[in-house]
Amino acid sequence: MTNIDAELEGKFGDRLKRGEPLAKHVNYRLGGPAEWFIEVKTLEELKWTVDLMQEYSFPYVILGGGSNTLVSDNGYKGVVIKIGLRNFEIEGNTVAADAGVISASLARATANAGLAGFTWAISLPGTIGGAVRGNAGCFGGEIRDALIHATILRDGEIVELANADLKFGYRDSIIKHNQDTVLQATFKLEKGDAEKLKAELAETLASRKDTQPLYAGSAGCIFKNYEVADQAEMDALNEKLIIPQAMQKAMRISSGWLIEQMGLKGLEIGGAKISMEHGNFIINSEQATASDVLAIINHVKEEAKKRFDIEMEEEVQYIE
Repeated sequence: MTNIDAELEGKFGDRLKRGEPLAKHVNYRLGGPAEWFIEVKTLEELKWTVDLMQEYSFPYVILGGGSNTLVSDNGYKGVVIKIGLRNFEIEGNTVAADAGVISASLARATANAGLAGFTWAISLPGTIGGAVRGNAGCFGGEIRDALIHATILRDGEIVELANADLKFGYRDSIIKHNQDTVLQATFKLEKGDAEKLKAELAETLASRKDTQPLYAGSAGCIFKNYEVADQAEMDALNEKLIIPQAMQKAMRISSGWLIEQMGLKGLEIGGAKISMEHGNFIINSEQATASDVLAIINHVKEEAKKRFDIEMEEEVQYIE
């Protein structure tokens, strides 16, 4: 038994799992096992485990809700640390939520409390920690819109970063580019009418049901929407595509729309398939492997590059 194995077992006992199938912990429902797996339930457990990994320079990865995650068929050789911190508190119009809080649950809680500004997140899969890390967004909202600050674990220290310090971009933040771990996020919302807000939740959920393949495992949107560099590039693209005015105005092309224009909806490789409901969803239609999903991702990227000279970029987080 290695030192790190002994220390983990001494700390967590039978909560430390060896060879845990990661397919059980990600929305895609595919992927190989983790060498070691632990769900941390307190801040102290999380800090202790990360400190240990860094002390031994041992590979580890943080796993949130598993919504935007693709796990290799070979699994992960190292320690997978699942965030199990799930408390939140609402005081006035301020909301503080642990990283493991389900985003949709927090959206419902804020609506019930008569707070506006977070109802869009009812359709957001995954947890608050992952949402902050990737500046998640949908239905016109983004995490950065109402976030005041986030508490993170950085180099063994707990620090607080203001909204501006997080350097949010489109589906991006500074946390995606280092080993920081989100511990908690604090939002400032606006007073609203609880009944109207609950109606907004229902409307957003109905829209999601009509436009997304909720019946199958997926990682949500696979690709970021394509950001056009300047008007010259937009003009060049308009010679190959009839781009909707809304996208031209935003200087951003919907990846789902682009995939549909390429005639790739319904493309199947192995058990993976591009959804007919939404071109930016690759679903696990029938016992898919991660290799099947990756093959479709690579095919879409090659076609976009060949046809339109567009470099498509994934949103999904890889664990390999």
